[in-house]
Amino acid sequence: MCLIGGSFVRGIHTFVNDIRRSVFTEIARLAYEGGDYSRIAALPYKIIPGEVAEHRENIFLERAIVSERLRLAIGLPIRPVSEHAPVSDGITESAVATKYYDPPLVNIIPFACNACPPKQVRVTDACQGCLAHPCQEICPKGAIRTVKGKSVIDQEKCIKCGRCIEHCPYNAIIKIERPCAAACGMDAIESDELGRAKINYDKCVSCGMCLVNCPFSAIADKSQIFQLIHAIKAGDEIIAAVAPAVVGQFGPDATPAKIVAAIKKLGISAVRDVSIGADLCTIEEAHDFLDKVPEQQPFMATSCCPSWSVMAKKLFPQFAPYISMALTPMVITARMIKKEHPNAKVVFVGPCAAKKLEASRRSVRSDVDFVLTFEELQGMFDAKEINFKEIEPDTDPVFDTATGAGRGFAVSGGVAGAVAHAISELAPDRELLVDYADGLRECRKMLMLAKAGKRNGYLLEGMGCPGGCVAGAGTIQPAFKGASNVSRFQQEAKEQNSLRSPLADRLHDVEE
Repeated sequence: MCLIGGSFVRGIHTFVNDIRRSVFTEIARLAYEGGDYSRIAALPYKIIPGEVAEHRENIFLERAIVSERLRLAIGLPIRPVSEHAPVSDGITESAVATKYYDPPLVNIIPFACNACPPKQVRVTDACQGCLAHPCQEICPKGAIRTVKGKSVIDQEKCIKCGRCIEHCPYNAIIKIERPCAAACGMDAIESDELGRAKINYDKCVSCGMCLVNCPFSAIADKSQIFQLIHAIKAGDEIIAAVAPAVVGQFGPDATPAKIVAAIKKLGISAVRDVSIGADLCTIEEAHDFLDKVPEQQPFMATSCCPSWSVMAKKLFPQFAPYISMALTPMVITARMIKKEHPNAKVVFVGPCAAKKLEASRRSVRSDVDFVLTFEELQGMFDAKEINFKEIEPDTDPVFDTATGAGRGFAVSGGVAGAVAHAISELAPDRELLVDYADGLRECRKMLMLAKAGKRNGYLLEGMGCPGGCVAGAGTIQPAFKGASNVSRFQQEAKEQNSLRSPLADRLHDVEE
């Protein structure tokens, strides 16, 4: 039984983290080594050695789940349980230098799911059967009765209002919810015929919060590690565009200069800082806001978080024209790279699962060829046995150009703060109203206020992950550490306002 009502897994290193990292490492090693890829069938035995299961009822189930995670890490679909297929089925066709994600991006491995109960209010053994029965008296639906001296809740009548929880003098009543469902701000987690979680893809925006909050390691997204390494081995020019949330993700020894050196050791030609794209995005959104609000539209919403913008367009289609049309920092940076290196392939490295969805759009495919999370990149570092304590820092000043405002995009409030800072300089007499929300449930609340006309004249920032990009599904460090690292790095920038970016004049290049 799951007694979790929130994000209890994030920030705590568990066996689940070890499994994810081992899978990425072994897939990276497999791709680098090449040869007969049917040997992927042996990897579950390497990752889960021995004869005795440590975490599930039997070792065969543990290995079967790892097998599916290995397939997803190659970009392959989960195999149907009812049909025979080798673990390597389809791997040869995926050993290519270019391959976009085949939907669905986020997947639930059915036999890994614990079939946790859906949202319920339950009376625990702590119930003392008191004479007052405040839980029964306060229940608006008469859903609670006494059975053998203890309170019992009729789940058919219960509306999960929680009033009984508040009034129980023994704290004997609890609300339970699937962790994946609790983390999903789109209410996209449903149940299949066996009571296991399943994703309603009409609602899902691929934020990835379900996969990092499932304590049974039953949810995973697809990866392009395999294809990226094949592009490297084919001799393609690969340039990495690295998101500002990278600071501190690989431990205290991984300085920005060492991260650049480590990425180049993987076979990647060069590294660029996506914070420079964030600066250009800031400038464009500042001008758009001044030009359009309130004359042409009641408010403007930022565009850089794909799960936020897709959510807004799904649930509030009337607001689609009010979401900034500015290119995201990822796309701006990629276009700048391809302007200088037209034959290069771009790999975006960041904290976000939803960026994989964004890069799969036909309008973005020509700009961004691969998307990796920090976790996946760590797998590549491990496969190449890169040690940040020993590696020499790179001399290329990759991270010296962006402003503090651009670097701050990685944390909640950072995008709106950067745009507001630019607006204050462009139009110092302009009164600016700002609101921001992180986590899709909070974003929905903010848009409900906008729907009620209470955010007219505002600049609205939405972030799909609670805490911002530093809490993305592909991060390694806890969100609070990530935010602290980004804040420190932000303050170290030579310039703090995006308007003073030395690359500000490049905006016209990416808009062509």
